[in-house]
Amino acid sequence: MIKMAEHNYSYQKSEENTVKAVGRNLDISPKESTEICNYVRGRPVNQAKMLLQQSIDFIRPVPIVRFSNGVGHKSGMSAGRYYPKACKAILAVIKSAEANAKNKGFNSSDLKVVHIAMQIGPKNWHYGRKKRSIFKNSHIEVVLKEVKGLAASKNAARTKDTTKETKTVKKTVKKDN
Repeated sequence: MIKMAEHNYSYQKSEENTVKAVGRNLDISPKESTEICNYVRGRPVNQAKMLLQQSIDFIRPVPIVRFSNGVGHKSGMSAGRYYPKACKAILAVIKSAEANAKNKGFNSSDLKVVHIAMQIGPKNWHYGRKKRSIFKNSHIEVVLKEVKGLAASKNAARTKDTTKETKTVKKTVKKDN
C-alpha cells in the first residue's frame, strides 16, 4: 500500500463547512501566483473561476499590485497582465477544491474562497552544456467555505440593482419630455 505524504496547511482553523485542496510543485512563477492569489482571495468560487477563465482567454487582465515596477497599464485599470499558464494551474486547484466540496455534499453556488496562499516550491535546475537555468515552482493552497445564503444574497443584490436602474431610466425619460 502506498502512503501519500501529508501536507500541513497554513490555514489552521478546522471548521465543519470548509474544504481544502493543494497543488504541489506547480511550474509557475511565485510572483505571478502571488498576484493571482491576491486577486481571487475572498471571492465566491463561481466569480473566481470566471475571472481566471477571462484572464486565460485574454479578456480581463490580472491587476498587479505588489510587483508592479515597469508593468504597463491596461484599459480600465493601472498595472495588469495576462497570465494564462499560471491561471490554468490555479484554476485546476480551485476546481479540485470544488470537487471535494461536492463530495462532502456542499452547494457549489454557496462556496467562497476563504484562504488561498502560495509558498515557494523547489528550484529545479535545467542542466545543459551552455547555460544552466533555474525553474521556479510554487505550491498553492486553497480553502473553500460554504456560506449559507451566498447565492440568495447575490440574487437579491441583482434585483435591487435592476430596480435602481429602472427608476433612473424613468427619471431621465421624464426630464427629457
